[in-house]
Amino acid sequence: MGKILLIDDDEGLIHFLRRFFERKGHVVTVCGDGLAAMDILGRLSADLILLDYKLPQMNGLDTLTEIKRMDAKTPVILMTAYGTTDLAIEAMKRGAYDYLIKPFDRKELSRISADALLVSRQMKETVFLPLPEGAPESQDRGGLRIIGASRQMREIYKRIGQIAESDVSVLITGESGTGKELAARAIYHHSRRHENPFIAINCAAIPETLFESELFGHERGAFTGADRISIGKIERCDNGTLFLDEIGEMPLSMQTKLLRVLQEGEIERLGGNRTIRVNARIIAATNKNLEAETAAGRFRNDLYWRLKVITIDMPPLRKRIEDIPALVDYFLTRFSEEYQRPVWRLSDAALAKLSGYDWPGNVRELENCIRRAVILSAGGVIAENNLTIPGAHGAISHQALSGEGWMARLKQQLETILPEILRLSSGNTHAHVIELTETILIEKAVELCGGNQVQAARMLGVSRNTLRDRLKKKPENPDMDAPGNGAESSLA
Repeated sequence: MGKILLIDDDEGLIHFLRRFFERKGHVVTVCGDGLAAMDILGRLSADLILLDYKLPQMNGLDTLTEIKRMDAKTPVILMTAYGTTDLAIEAMKRGAYDYLIKPFDRKELSRISADALLVSRQMKETVFLPLPEGAPESQDRGGLRIIGASRQMREIYKRIGQIAESDVSVLITGESGTGKELAARAIYHHSRRHENPFIAINCAAIPETLFESELFGHERGAFTGADRISIGKIERCDNGTLFLDEIGEMPLSMQTKLLRVLQEGEIERLGGNRTIRVNARIIAATNKNLEAETAAGRFRNDLYWRLKVITIDMPPLRKRIEDIPALVDYFLTRFSEEYQRPVWRLSDAALAKLSGYDWPGNVRELENCIRRAVILSAGGVIAENNLTIPGAHGAISHQALSGEGWMARLKQQLETILPEILRLSSGNTHAHVIELTETILIEKAVELCGGNQVQAARMLGVSRNTLRDRLKKKPENPDMDAPGNGAESSLA
């Protein structure tokens, strides 16, 4: 839970706010004026500050300026009974996260404070990249870490290091659960904007009717119920970093407005006619194929290329199985501390079980698996039967299959899908299936061998010249209805 500082000289309001937040599990500190607040912040940290505008000695706006000078990352919500437009604008200029009009609506207070606490955590909880090999471990490495020493992850660390300090847009791709938000936060924490706001928006979680107001804000009277100016997430993120998760779910109408932010650095609030300048770095993430989405007309092509200045592709866990032991150790340590349990270790059989599973939910699924094991296990060692992997029922372990077993599994899959392909095909099926299979086989062999064609040829059982010839002829995108070249495409 969070640490909240209340700055107000109204005893009745302080009593209400203290009870309101303490019932939610937060730790609350109270003071009655701005000078006392400066003294408290010099000694204690806070995750959220609620600040009254009308205070003795120093008003709320001047206090806000001093707070931001001392602690730029702690969100401040200004409270006032004088809800003028000018006051709201001035508060935002000085760095307020939002403002509340007295008397409070409890739901609005709860929503705004919860949003602000989340933003506070995301800004302050540093995401570390692994230290270089041989470097001494820091004494204080609190926060989150991206784990993995596989070749794919080393390339990602290198890319983050190369781009973090620039202000270019970044598109992070990958399946759900691969750590796209962690990568975005690592870019932020290693950037020149790390003292300014970081705000994450899940585009899939916002109803389309609320999207414009959420991102761009609205003016008072813009629609029924809009009784105050609302500051949008993009405006709050001025000089900071905006992370748009699941960008592929953004409505087309909003994509046009986002394009203007990227091109011109300008927004207009819903119901307003005034242009507002914003300077926000955009990092977007998606588990969709945006090229396919643009081809289908569901995503703007110009926005796609504006976002895709730099691309980071987060690999699925099944393609970096060698990172599982390090991930397990990290989660074991983290959850044993969180749940105050003894430091656990996994038996060899348990680790083999984890390494033999496909992990369709990726690192997030592995994290949940280890969390359950730490909570439910009774001894110091987590055995194989202590691991609950809901998606693994009936799944075949990689390590349990021999080469013959894998071929049998492939045969079973082909027997399932080929009848449907034959039924739908307009001809030349034999050539197309052979060509497609060969293309995938070559791609995977070269990928598994790290691009080494000699090793890939040896793995496939063909000569290097044959592999090189096939790579030259490899089609960009085999089409089941396109003319083929028959059996000539098979590997020699």
